[in-house]
Amino acid sequence: MIRTVLGDVDQLGVTDSHDHLFFRSARLAGQELDDEGAALDAVVEFKALGGAAVVQWTPYGLGRRADALVEISRRTGVSLVAATGLHRAEHYPEGAEWPKLAETFHRELTVGIGASTARAGLIKVAGAFHGLDAHARFVLAAAAEAQLATGAPIAVHHELGTAADDVLELLTRLGVPPASVLLGHLNRFPDRRAHLELAKQGAWLAFDGPSRANHATDPWLLDCLGALIDAGYGDRLLLGGDTTTAQARVDGLGMRYLLARLRPRIIREFGAAAADAIFRDNPARAFRWAERGTVPA
Repeated sequence: MIRTVLGDVDQLGVTDSHDHLFFRSARLAGQELDDEGAALDAVVEFKALGGAAVVQWTPYGLGRRADALVEISRRTGVSLVAATGLHRAEHYPEGAEWPKLAETFHRELTVGIGASTARAGLIKVAGAFHGLDAHARFVLAAAAEAQLATGAPIAVHHELGTAADDVLELLTRLGVPPASVLLGHLNRFPDRRAHLELAKQGAWLAFDGPSRANHATDPWLLDCLGALIDAGYGDRLLLGGDTTTAQARVDGLGMRYLLARLRPRIIREFGAAAADAIFRDNPARAFRWAERGTVPA
């Protein structure tokens, strides 16, 4: 099953596999995504372009607005998946502590997020730049504990796309199946050999934030996707808009760009079947919870 804010479903349809309807961080002061009306408009437009589901990777403490996600999903009919988890330490107040972190993740996955009726459908965590610092190791260990108890997938932010191999090695050593791990931002580190090694291990490879000026990954995005498709790993690919600022939403990037501009290019370059896999079939498998004691596909 796939856990959305309105309940469990079997399919998602055309999916934005990594985005943010709501997001607040001191690192992005003045660019907060906290306007419920703007979030609703973005989802309505996404649906008009053929979208059916959005996965929000905003974790604990960064303005997830679970209550608003429930209302937007009800009003639009678009499935929304919320996250528990924890981001990099610099997104939180200095000296913040998180006792019983695995218990927090487990509660938000199985009981609810705060006072909301919404339950989280994935665990969002983060690595460090070209490695794992103490904070990342602490959070990854808690995420692994919660994943093993629930079967929920783990989605990973990688600083400039790096250290995916370190993250995957640690999580698998802790018992998490690679097929329950989604490795994000890989287009920011376009090492095709590294991508192939990650795909061979059975993890999900997420390419997100297309046409964002601060990362400018579009010139090599299709080459990275093509290399993986040609190698037989088109069934491990995910794409997301990763809208993280109010200005990006105004500029028309993210969710709108994903379906209006990027999907047609993928169809032209790789065919409709590849696009269907990336936008529909793969998300339905990637965000499906593993039955405890089994290895997901």
